[in-house]
Amino acid sequence: MMRVLKYVKTHIFFILIAIGLLFAQANLELSLPDYMSDIVDKGIQQGGIEYAVPIAIRQSKMENIFVFVAPENQTKVLSDYRLVTENSSDYQELTDSYPILQNESIYLLNENVKKKTLEEYEGILINAIVTSTVFEQIATNNSQVVNATEIYEMLGIDPSTLPPGTSLFDVVKTLPLEQRLLISSAIANKFKETGEMMLKQVAIFVVRAEYEIIGIDTDKIQLMYILKAGALMLGVTLLSVLCVIGVGYIASKTSAGIARNIRSDLFEKVENFSRSEFDTFSTASLITRSTNDVTQIQTVTFMIIRMVFYAPILGVGAIIHALAKSKNMWWLIGVAVALLMILIIIIFLVAVPKFKLLQKLTDRINRVARENLSGILVIRAFNREKYEEKRFDVENRDLTAVSLFVNRLLVILMPFMMLVMNGMMISIIWIGAHQVSDGAMQVGDMMAFMQYAMQIVISFLMLTMMFIILPRAVVSAKRINEVLITEPRIEDPEQPKKFPEPFQGKVEFSNVCFRYPGAKKCAVENVTFTANPGETVAFIGPTGSGKSTIVNLIPRFYDVTEGTIKIDGIDIREVTQHDLRDKIGFVPQKTTLFSGTIESNLRFADENATEETLYEALEIAQAIDFVKSKPKGLKTEIAQKGANVSGGQKQRLAIARALVKRAPIYIFDDSFSALDFKTESRLRKALREKTGKSTVFLVSQRISTIKNSDLIIVLDGGKIIGKGTHEELMETCEMYRSIATSQLELEELK
Repeated sequence: MMRVLKYVKTHIFFILIAIGLLFAQANLELSLPDYMSDIVDKGIQQGGIEYAVPIAIRQSKMENIFVFVAPENQTKVLSDYRLVTENSSDYQELTDSYPILQNESIYLLNENVKKKTLEEYEGILINAIVTSTVFEQIATNNSQVVNATEIYEMLGIDPSTLPPGTSLFDVVKTLPLEQRLLISSAIANKFKETGEMMLKQVAIFVVRAEYEIIGIDTDKIQLMYILKAGALMLGVTLLSVLCVIGVGYIASKTSAGIARNIRSDLFEKVENFSRSEFDTFSTASLITRSTNDVTQIQTVTFMIIRMVFYAPILGVGAIIHALAKSKNMWWLIGVAVALLMILIIIIFLVAVPKFKLLQKLTDRINRVARENLSGILVIRAFNREKYEEKRFDVENRDLTAVSLFVNRLLVILMPFMMLVMNGMMISIIWIGAHQVSDGAMQVGDMMAFMQYAMQIVISFLMLTMMFIILPRAVVSAKRINEVLITEPRIEDPEQPKKFPEPFQGKVEFSNVCFRYPGAKKCAVENVTFTANPGETVAFIGPTGSGKSTIVNLIPRFYDVTEGTIKIDGIDIREVTQHDLRDKIGFVPQKTTLFSGTIESNLRFADENATEETLYEALEIAQAIDFVKSKPKGLKTEIAQKGANVSGGQKQRLAIARALVKRAPIYIFDDSFSALDFKTESRLRKALREKTGKSTVFLVSQRISTIKNSDLIIVLDGGKIIGKGTHEELMETCEMYRSIATSQLELEELK
């Protein structure tokens, strides 16, 4: 896993930017319910009045309020007010806005007062505003919110004993300050008993009534507040959208970049694999790991950046905001979250093993599909279509069954989450409505709490999406990691040597033994021979005797288990693989051409080769005629694996490709098997003429192919049972003579 995680390091800067944008997006989205709450509570219920601190108030009203305010607080509040009288310079101008000025003076609040100061003044004035209004209503026998009898009883005054023309308010004004403050606190507590929000609501109601007396357009205040809050909501939403776009772009770029780097390293790692590693990982599995598994990593990376980082930020922020709105309903969110967590854990425990199986089944169906597509001609030739259809159907059904199980399991999740979320919403409405009725909560706050609760659930939905994708991605990461941590058995030395110059191409096998990984018996053993420059060494023997194994040891496709292979006196394990293979022209037993053109396939050996070199190689390989017969010549398209050319043409092009390299060592591993005898004869003759100074290794089952070789090695069971020229072996090696007799006429043996 750590090898896969290291790919994140190169994109850490962009990830940090994305996290910053996610913080911004979360804060913006978390502010929207607050704006909605303000529109409902302050814009609609409070008429657009935010604080119980009047922007304008009659001087007489202010004096009544100050009856219940300490002198030092009076001074503090008045520091941000100015008294407007008929002698003020802007009296006439203000009269249009405040018609009451024609009858009495007013206090105007300074425009630059900060929010924090307003909150402080509200704390000073709110009790006094409500208390003074209560006494004013009692004085005018118009008490609407408090029973006057209760006030008289609280003060211990019999209203019948008051002198004519004297109101209760007049009596209260004469009381000591401490007693007046106690009275104000007691009346405020009466309101709080009916609901925590009741005191402020009454104070706001008083301020609004004062505005109407002064002549201020309260409808305009309400409209402007709602429009302002609405504009802010639209602005916040726009900024949030920009953050979403930014995060989406960064997440896409980062996940695609990580996937690109993983694919690149996987491809590079696989390119360095020896044949031993290819025996460990099947081709279908390596293809799945390089495509499907990498796609899983890309998807989960995008989801992590877009959702996993965002979900905790949104969830924690929503919890904080929700608790700020109501501390009494937190348990509803807790119950919903607990239910969701239990479900997620259960699904996670059940789904993870199935995700592992899913990737294995994907490997299997890819293998079957690949075998069918590559072997379609053989399948048709033997009329095995029905059998292969059944074989594919078995793998397809297994994959489908597991996929259905996983999808059905995950399908349960969404309805259950919706059930939990809707149940939570109903509970919030039920409990919140009672709190609103009791005055403990405002309607807007209840609506905001619902929004925050939904955001909390949404954050868990996001995490749930990760629990759906993450297990499969973890499996994919482990499969990718298995390839990345596989160290090739064939590695370059830390301090490589260089071949001596000029390079000769003398190849020496000294007691070479080789055993395939995991095998108990050696495939070849005690192989010793020397191939000098300009010589042709041929290998012949029954199937499985070790012919191809020996020639594959020369370019280090495998490393010898015992003994040494030297070229020009240097052990091939002491030079780099690049330097070694740079000296070898290789034609494998299974011919491979790449999609492109004839020219691009030939230049695979030397991309800087001249056109003259290409035609010369084609001429030696006896491929010049069929290439020139093509309308596009060297530009003729070659399909994948050379599917649009015959087997013989494919072999000749592969031979020509090796010859373009002009290497000092050539290996032809049964490379003439698809050629007719006449073409092969011409090709061997041309090879002797053009590669006379090169060391040539031939693997073949045909006596005619190797008959004129300088050294023929006969193999059986991985051991050399005969070595020499054709004539010598005819005399000394019974197996060689038996093979030759079965292939050639008696007169040709002489």
